[in-house]
Amino acid sequence: MKGESYKNMSAYFQENKARNTTIKALHDVLPLVMYIFYPVQLITLGIREGFGSEVFLRFTLIPLGTLILITVVRAIINAKRPYEVYDYTPPVNKKTKGRSFPSRHTVCAFIIAMAFMYIQLRLGIIMLILAALIGVTRVLAGVHFVRDVIGGAAIGIIIGVLGFFVF
Repeated sequence: MKGESYKNMSAYFQENKARNTTIKALHDVLPLVMYIFYPVQLITLGIREGFGSEVFLRFTLIPLGTLILITVVRAIINAKRPYEVYDYTPPVNKKTKGRSFPSRHTVCAFIIAMAFMYIQLRLGIIMLILAALIGVTRVLAGVHFVRDVIGGAAIGIIIGVLGFFVF
């Protein structure tokens, strides 16, 4: 997308209270849903399988390692965000400078979805859909470029496949 697209999208949400409220809610609530389900499943898995079991450790350490890795990578790359590049105010309250690529919310959502796929396919598919929606809202909210979200999804899926299903 080009600069005008981001500016127009931002204006589209900001000019109408219902749309503005909706994008803000989706931007804030969708990740919250994901991040509530994950610890609940983590505790359930620990109780059911044992806190030292391989399943529990993979479910815990692969997403944690991915979060740490992606935080470091983002700091090194330090890519600007759309609102920095194209000088507009996003419809959500976001003032972060840099650290746009890859989208950490998207990476985390996809690695968590892959963790759910590892323990239960149907729930994993639901979480993958939720992860995709999180990525889409990051772009619609004007806080990430499409490349940030696609890159984040790819990283989460690749690490998830390798960590949960290959090694």
